[in-house]
Amino acid sequence: MNGYDQVDRALLAALAADPRATVVALADRLGMSRNTVQARMSRLEASGAFLSFDRSIDPVPLGYPLEAFIAVHVRQKRLTEVVEEIAQIPEVIQAHGLSGPIDLLVRVVCRDAHDLFRIDGEILAIDGVERTETSLAMGELIPFRLGPLLGRD
Repeated sequence: MNGYDQVDRALLAALAADPRATVVALADRLGMSRNTVQARMSRLEASGAFLSFDRSIDPVPLGYPLEAFIAVHVRQKRLTEVVEEIAQIPEVIQAHGLSGPIDLLVRVVCRDAHDLFRIDGEILAIDGVERTETSLAMGELIPFRLGPLLGRD
């Protein structure tokens, strides 16, 4: 699927507003048949429109109340191997490759400052990592969202 038509956008906006809505509830809200909504949902899912369910799970009740961002500077020839090793650290919940002075931005969760120190040490011990800069997240000010984009033309 190369893009979303108005029906897809309306369906995605309804899901963004109420992620737990049933197919029947979405059909009622959008004035469509249940079969149409189900077919659209199946097509959207098959196209990869939906992100993983993991994104919606809060790590705090799992015992990880702190979140940090670790800027990782890497020897470029080792980037692939560094990413593979970072992915093996369970507390790493996300990582992005960046342009500019930082090579990777790694998002981690941790139990406390000592745990963060340990995680940072694990990353620093990876062959190819030159240095890290760690920032403790003070709070999520704008949560992940796509609702405003779905309303744009």
